[in-house]
Amino acid sequence: MSDVIRLAFAHPEERAAAMAGDVPRDRLSLRDFVVTADIGAFQDERGRAQRLRFNVAVEVVPAGPVGDDVDRILSYDRLIEAIEIELGQARYNLVETLAENIAARILSEPQAERVFLRIEKLDRGPYALGVEIVRKKGGATVERATAPRPVIAHFERTDIEPAVLARRLDELAAKGDGPVVLTVGLPDLPRPCARNDEAQWRIELLAIEQNAWALAALDSRLRVAASRTELDWALRNGGMIVWAPGKMALDVQGAPGPGARAIDLAAWLAGQLDALRLVVHGQVSAPAACRVPIEVV
Repeated sequence: MSDVIRLAFAHPEERAAAMAGDVPRDRLSLRDFVVTADIGAFQDERGRAQRLRFNVAVEVVPAGPVGDDVDRILSYDRLIEAIEIELGQARYNLVETLAENIAARILSEPQAERVFLRIEKLDRGPYALGVEIVRKKGGATVERATAPRPVIAHFERTDIEPAVLARRLDELAAKGDGPVVLTVGLPDLPRPCARNDEAQWRIELLAIEQNAWALAALDSRLRVAASRTELDWALRNGGMIVWAPGKMALDVQGAPGPGARAIDLAAWLAGQLDALRLVVHGQVSAPAACRVPIEVV
């Protein structure tokens, strides 16, 4: 086996040693740290804890003489803490995102100069699936374009004639003060009744999403978006979006949960996107804690 192939599958600290260059650094390592987490983009991964294995090597520069003082070193506990904090912050779809955030947290430590991090899923089959990244302090960063501030237009009912909807969309577009994101209420149709609040909330989110797709089909200008990435891209590139809330409502910390109304989701999204205002179409009261101006039409 060539050294290149061997290093590709070796512990990250061996990769770090191979890449040390002319100025080798001290290295701190964490091997085979296994935790369970709810992670993954596939539906059959949601709500199921699966094992993740972490292997980490960190190149460090001591802050002066150590003097046998634990406060002058980067502690092993900080590596474990970085992993546990990031897993506690949110539910992740991608191990790649989790790896980026853990590496960034470790690199915020004064002594940390470069991080070699491998994360593996152990329960997706009779094998380990994973990602390995290398990140350094002060490395080049790509500044993300800021999405323009939108107007959120909430339609509580969607049993609306296409001509009426077209006129309302024309009115929103004519103001020209930002891209438009439409949110919708629950359909006026029978829905299953679940035995617990969490299941009922998922049923209601699915019903709202059905309404979103139905509304989008009434006008060719409308496109459905579910994730923050899709929303940001759409806001930067123009057009009108109908929000399908299920993904963000289930994945983002602090999102409205069981018992919330559709208008509560709309107000929360307005805050998340730093909207210019929330325009409410229909007989529904917006939450008093809404962070953006409210206009009722």
